[in-house]
Amino acid sequence: MMLRSIQFLGSCSGFFFHRLKLHGNHHGLSLISISSKPSSRTPLLTTSRTHRCFHQFRASSVRSESNPDATSSSSSSSPAFRSAGATRKINFCQSCGGPTKHEIPDGEERERAICTLCGKIAYENPKMVVGCLIEHDNSILLCKRKIHPSYGLWTLPAGYMEIGESATEGAIRETWEEAGAKVKIISPFVQLDIPLIGQTYIIFLAKLMTPHFSPGPESSECRLFALDDIPYESLSFSSMLVTLKLYIEDIKVGKPRFHYGIINKRPGTSPSEIHAYTLDYHMRS
Repeated sequence: MMLRSIQFLGSCSGFFFHRLKLHGNHHGLSLISISSKPSSRTPLLTTSRTHRCFHQFRASSVRSESNPDATSSSSSSSPAFRSAGATRKINFCQSCGGPTKHEIPDGEERERAICTLCGKIAYENPKMVVGCLIEHDNSILLCKRKIHPSYGLWTLPAGYMEIGESATEGAIRETWEEAGAKVKIISPFVQLDIPLIGQTYIIFLAKLMTPHFSPGPESSECRLFALDDIPYESLSFSSMLVTLKLYIEDIKVGKPRFHYGIINKRPGTSPSEIHAYTLDYHMRS
């Protein structure tokens, strides 16, 4: 079953760990770390009763196709929170243009860029990527990227949220821009945090409002793939691989659920190295 309301997504990963604190002792919430070794502006939302327990997910569901022997590892083997992302050096103040110094401000724990003229502190925050997993006649709509990174590889229509729009509005807009498709949002499906690159993905299940679609400026091709024909080895990003494998796993058991997980990418890998990750702290409703 899906979460009761899309508003739960607002606090991102903090929400899920908050739920863990509230309900973990009463409903048998379980966590698992999964390894994949390298080798219309107002959407209609369906709501349902919230399931307050998370179930252990089989490690094989996101096992690397090129590494069939990959197995799950205990979540206790890695810390609950990893700050692996690298922050870029900000050399000039975005407010007054003055030079910056890099040090830890009083009362904080991270090094920041501080303007030596006006004293303004530059804060950098993760980016939100939103998109749609579009179901149509037992097939999934994918777009072939016409831009870098991952040029020529397949992806779900997704992109960065804009200021002034909600996550659902952004997902609908990105779908229209990349696939020329008008969709109706059905429910949230997955949230994936990627600390190394400072991104959070939120992908929604959606349906085509009309059976028409065509590639936008950032896509060279759009195609419906039967579930058995999804090109796993030609996907653009680890987030796409994880999302599609979770969906297929849910379809096999007959009921899509809401998933949360942390994709910890191996430092130094390119976006196209889609198997160079671990999926940690995977939870599903």
